[in-house]
This record gives sequence, C-alpha cells and structure tokens, in this order.
Amino acid sequence: MFALVLAAVVVGAVAQRISGLGFALVVSPVLVLALGAFDGVMLVNLCAAVSASMALLLVRRDVDWRRYAALAGCALVGIVPGAWLAASLPGPVVEISIGVLLVVALTISVLLTRTSVVLSGPLTLATSGVASGLMNAAAGIGGPAVSVYALLSRWPHRSFAATLQPYFLTLGLCSLGAKWVASGGRMPGLEPWQWVTIIACTAGGLLLGQRIAPHVPAAAARRIVVAIAYLGAASLLVKGLTDL
Repeated sequence: MFALVLAAVVVGAVAQRISGLGFALVVSPVLVLALGAFDGVMLVNLCAAVSASMALLLVRRDVDWRRYAALAGCALVGIVPGAWLAASLPGPVVEISIGVLLVVALTISVLLTRTSVVLSGPLTLATSGVASGLMNAAAGIGGPAVSVYALLSRWPHRSFAATLQPYFLTLGLCSLGAKWVASGGRMPGLEPWQWVTIIACTAGGLLLGQRIAPHVPAAAARRIVVAIAYLGAASLLVKGLTDL
C-alpha cells in the first residue's frame, strides 16, 4: 500500500508541474484509503504544500504576484463560509452542491472561450477566489474554481500554472494549521523514513514534470487543466452520492 502511495505522489507531482494543479486530486484517494480520512487528508494538505513550495522554486520567474495576492486574499475570505457550510450541512449535500456548481461553471467557461468574450475584471477574480477558498474549506478542492477564472480571463497557461504554486502553498498551510490546532497537535503516524521517502518522491515527480513540461503545448496543457477540473467536480459528485 505504501508503494501505491509513493506512485500516486510521483504522478500527482508530475501533473502539478505540467498543469499547475492536480496533486491533491491524484493523491487524496490513495492516502485516505491507506491512512484513513483524517490522517489521509492531513497528509494530502502537507504534501500539497511541500509540492507547491518545490514547484515554486522551479517556476518562480513566471509567477504573477499581483494576481496571487488578490486570489489568495479572496480565498482566505471564502474559507470562513466554507468552514461554516462544512460544519452546518451534511457532507453529501455540500459535496453534491459544489460538484454540480463546478460542472455548470466549467461548462459555461469552456463555451465562452470559443467566443470573443473575455472576463478578466476584479469581480471575476474575486468571485473565483472566494469560491475557491469556500470549496477548499468545505470539500478540500480549491483548484477547479481558479481554473474557471483562468479560462474566462484567457490567463496564459505558463503564468497561471506558476502562480497557482504560491496560491496552493498558502491554502495548504492554512488548512494544515487549522486541522493541527483543532486536533490538539495530531499528525499522521508515519515513520521518519516514510516521510523522507514521500518528500523525495514528490521532488522526483516535479523534476520529471520539469523535463516533460517544455514539450507540452500550451493548448494541450490547458486541456489537461480543464480535464483535471472536471475530474475534481465528478469526484465530489460521486463521493456525495455514495455517502447519501
């Protein structure tokens, strides 16, 4: 099972480097299955933060820091209602609702990219940022909402993928810190060599993705982002329906 975890970490890191997102989506099911819900999700948050910090070292020159600051600020605002929804509503209701909203938003965004319409103003950015923070706090998936903004604003993929790294680093550390405090300082029960191996596989996956990324056309990378975003929405729908 630990070998499967390591394989998922490598694949998730490659996806993270090429498309800018996807690490948590690839790794989360395997870690939750191997370690249980709480420890698995906590380790996902930690690994996602580590992956984003490592990826940031590789792509830091392409980061749009102004957009990062705006998106991260709005996401932190969205975390508050997201946490309230998660605590107040049944989990399946939250997951199904967010899954449906994401499918609708992504579909509209994809259709709009085939027209001359461009929505890149502060209202679009703020809405996507708040929605991302809300979805991250409520269901653990914040990337697809930012993907909607990237599609609507025609954000060049190279800058988008780079800017997501400090963004995910911020969200991951905030989520990890909140859960650590709430659990009284509890951490996943892994051996030291397992921690080292996971971090090494994360770094290896990112370096592999670094070699592959220059050979992936921007249009193809954008399609990968859309596919990962749809996969995230579908996973929420399936999980919500299964838990009903």
